[in-house]
Amino acid sequence: MTYNHQELIAAAARAKEKAYAPYSRFKVGAALCTAGGKIYIGCNIENASYSLTICAERVALFQAIAAGERDFVALAVVGGDQAACFPCGACRQVLAEFAPELEVITGQPGSPLYRRLLRELLPDTFTLK
Repeated sequence: MTYNHQELIAAAARAKEKAYAPYSRFKVGAALCTAGGKIYIGCNIENASYSLTICAERVALFQAIAAGERDFVALAVVGGDQAACFPCGACRQVLAEFAPELEVITGQPGSPLYRRLLRELLPDTFTLK
């Protein structure tokens, strides 16, 4: 499966605009690409009880899982106006449950992109083993 990195980043940037971030004011968008080429988006959703906040990456993943998807190839993340915004540790672990070889792309539309494999970002994941 091939996909366009800039198109995936653009989808994440559009998702970022839907974020609910009144506390941090740091909006994040994510776009998750399946092996079949379908893209699921997510944005961060904050809560006054900070521990109940959910990250954009997990929103995108949970939407895909709820739609019956299980095979993922790439995730784009756009956060604020930062050059790079990689997933947090909790998101890395949840993503690794389904796609340890996932390509993670971050950056801003039209700018240089940063790319890593999820297993590079979280080398020792929790597993059923």
